[in-house]
Amino acid sequence: MTTAFYRDERCFWHGGGDYVLTLPVGGLVQPGGGLPENPETKRRLWNLMQVSGLAEDLAVLSAPGATREDLLRVHPGSYLDAFKAMSDSGGGELGLRTPFGRGGYEIACLSAGLTLAAVRGVLTGKHANAYALSRPPGHHCLPDWPNGFCLMANIAIAVEAALAEGLAGRVAVLDWDVHHGNGTEAIFYERAEVLTISLHQEWNYPLDTGAFADRGRGAGEGANLNVPLPPGTGHRGYLEAMDRLALPVLAAFRPDLIVVACGYDASAVDPLGRMLASAETFRVLTAKVKDAAARLCGGKLVLVHEGGYSEAHVPFCGHAVLEELSGSTRAAPDPLAETLDKRQPGPAFDDFVSGLIGEMESALALPWGRP
Repeated sequence: MTTAFYRDERCFWHGGGDYVLTLPVGGLVQPGGGLPENPETKRRLWNLMQVSGLAEDLAVLSAPGATREDLLRVHPGSYLDAFKAMSDSGGGELGLRTPFGRGGYEIACLSAGLTLAAVRGVLTGKHANAYALSRPPGHHCLPDWPNGFCLMANIAIAVEAALAEGLAGRVAVLDWDVHHGNGTEAIFYERAEVLTISLHQEWNYPLDTGAFADRGRGAGEGANLNVPLPPGTGHRGYLEAMDRLALPVLAAFRPDLIVVACGYDASAVDPLGRMLASAETFRVLTAKVKDAAARLCGGKLVLVHEGGYSEAHVPFCGHAVLEELSGSTRAAPDPLAETLDKRQPGPAFDDFVSGLIGEMESALALPWGRP
């Protein structure tokens, strides 16, 4: 078995419709740029993988779009119908910061379908692990309210399918996008069989979610963990949060599958974040979660592309993740590595971040006990 890499050229064609171009977008008219969430970061990752040779070490696949049955496990029919109608009539915006053009509905279904296929492939033993280059992203999308560039809840759709089809009984979603994974959290907030963990910059986006005190409700009490980190948290702070908070909670939960909402906007040069992560940060985070998956669930691990808006740096961060995920030796050294090493926080700030993590660790109660 190899690492699977799910992609589709049509996902690069998702765009803001007439927000950018004067021509009607759709059919053979490719969308332009203009939004932070644009095709270039993802396309450049794919291009870099081809130039470095990494793509040759992966099983590169596409997949059909998610079916209406798949979507209805998360999104109400009224939302899907409104989305489809607006998509067919030229595009627009249904929620907050979610413009799309003609055909946007079908591309969003395809994005969800790539995630679904990656999850099914890993759970059925077809792949050792998998990466879905999904676009548009999904972790901010609520069942009936898209926001933050997210039009369908890609990961939640795939998790619900895995549960409904009996492929898994317990699933953990670990989100290291710089923004809080509010959509995934909301969908599973009262569910005991899905653990949601979000490591994010505190009060970045959304402005009113992501507090450590939000631990789930009802049957889901304790099955949600938010780790809000202060702006300026760098490589050492992220790894400490992973080691002291995320990994122990994963170990206690003992999932059948781990899905990572893999955003790269904690990069030090990202325009929508204020953190100091490097490509090496994402490499080590991947190594840690891969090791956890090996110990907890037979290596069943899927990474799903979320945010990340630096056209220069996302490709190298993603390449580092995929090198680690697949075990490939095809390297693409981060051209910013030396610069970012010099920009890491000093000992005083690291101690401050460590103290915040310690406070959360002391307050952490786990319904399943500690591992």
